[in-house]
Amino acid sequence: MLANTPAPPLLEVRDLCVSFTSRGQVIPIVENISFSIGDREILGLVGESGSGKSITAMALMGLIDAPGVHVTGSARFRGRDLLALPDRQLRALRGREVAMIFQDPMTAFTPVYTIGWQIDEQLRVHQRLSRRQARARTVELLGEMGVPDPANTANRYPHQLSGGLRQRAMIAMALSCNPSLLIADEPTTALDVTVQAQILELMRNLRTTYGSSVLLITHDMGVVAETCDSTLVLYSGRVAETGTTRDLFAHPQHPYTAALLASIPPMSGPRPDRLPAIPGGPPQPMERPVGCAFAPRCAHTHATCLPAPPPRFCTVGPGHTVACVLPAEGAPLPPRSGSSTSPVL
Repeated sequence: MLANTPAPPLLEVRDLCVSFTSRGQVIPIVENISFSIGDREILGLVGESGSGKSITAMALMGLIDAPGVHVTGSARFRGRDLLALPDRQLRALRGREVAMIFQDPMTAFTPVYTIGWQIDEQLRVHQRLSRRQARARTVELLGEMGVPDPANTANRYPHQLSGGLRQRAMIAMALSCNPSLLIADEPTTALDVTVQAQILELMRNLRTTYGSSVLLITHDMGVVAETCDSTLVLYSGRVAETGTTRDLFAHPQHPYTAALLASIPPMSGPRPDRLPAIPGGPPQPMERPVGCAFAPRCAHTHATCLPAPPPRFCTVGPGHTVACVLPAEGAPLPPRSGSSTSPVL
């Protein structure tokens, strides 16, 4: 490979679609999701609850097995399409090369086995370690994750640990086989601020300590700003905007992105009496409008937004794309005094 030839991405997702069939009707949940993650990169996948973030992650991991589900597109991980792999090969890859931190470790862990037993099992299956070697590595991993008294903690059941310790144990299990890609689904949900900061610090250290790339799923734009190299904003199962985190935060081009940023309390200057809120809520998948799904909640909606969906890709800068007719028409996002979509950066 030539020195100036860019390395291929670790994961390249193209036109990922997930739909369910209900009463003979095909209902799209996520549509045409495309993104890539490079080596040691942290990509943030953000949006409100119901935007399709977790469904996207579950589809990549092959964990959607409900009847009537259709998953199409491609997700090439080191040359192999995760969506086309046979079940046996996918099971061998999960946990070893691609691992996932689930949103709720209390329900992700099996309640009838100890934390240590569950991490041991993964090490024995994927790394072919003996029982003694697996337990020694489990204790070492828990210690690296900042778990106090890791030897005794390994013998405790999930319900005997606090939320922060369960989350650290979940991260230890996900990292036990040194995966190249870690999918973290809301890893700081329901944790107090101090523990959140510690978990995010662990996330940032993954690429230096383990050489891992991370797909970080969150609804918290503050977490994205602190942690992610690039960001992909989802709304109602579709990509609204994507770009480097620095560029997207400094120059949001989609009204939804600007509205999310407006919900962050300003770090300097006068503090508002109330933070702006986005009116209404995301549409149900079967109730999406014909045109832009965000149009009913957008302060900048005009006639062009309503009859047809927005353009899939409108390039507004290097690596910065947006699905909105405003940039497509050459119009900047118009500032509006007091609008709920005015970003507060």
